[in-house]
Amino acid sequence: MKVSPSKENILKKIRTALTHKTPLPFPKSEANQLVFQPSKQELEVEFAEQFNKLLGRFVFCVNRQELAFQLNSLIRKQGWQKTYCVEPVILQMIGMELEENLTVDDLANCDVGITGCEYLVARTGSIVMSSSKLSGRNTSVYSPVHICVAFTNQLVYDIKDALQLMKKKHGEKLPSLITFATGPSRTADIEKTLVVGVHGPKEVYCFLVDE
Repeated sequence: MKVSPSKENILKKIRTALTHKTPLPFPKSEANQLVFQPSKQELEVEFAEQFNKLLGRFVFCVNRQELAFQLNSLIRKQGWQKTYCVEPVILQMIGMELEENLTVDDLANCDVGITGCEYLVARTGSIVMSSSKLSGRNTSVYSPVHICVAFTNQLVYDIKDALQLMKKKHGEKLPSLITFATGPSRTADIEKTLVVGVHGPKEVYCFLVDE
């Protein structure tokens, strides 16, 4: 079969091109490098910076005693009358000063809800929560103010680290809900105007305890 001169010219160019390696135009798209480089500062600092950027309120406590003092002081200062908390470990750390204002069965009418968490993601300033906790699905969503109590050993750098640890921790019995709360709830659906606290807490605090 006779090949036309034009086709022969095209084939010749293809053969020549195949003998020379062409560099990838977008080498990072081949997933041979990390998209997000590891943090160059402590995870506590990274999380605090990102969390504050998202309008979260960060409090660092050097121990559990300071946690109890700082948390009780905040509740008195803000004048919150009903504090909802159902997690025994947190209740024990808080102390008895909250006893008069504490509620475990009136989430709908509380001023503030206190929960623990699974992990804290430093890169995004996110709080990882799941339905496996006693606070369940509702506390962090329905409370007008959400306070999360976490420990430094719960800090991870990236979302994938949190998911890997969740899988390792729970195995095949993963919680039916795993959620990443990143600052107070917000929406910009109405005329592209950012509104905070529409479908969730209008304020989010994170008390990080050094462990």
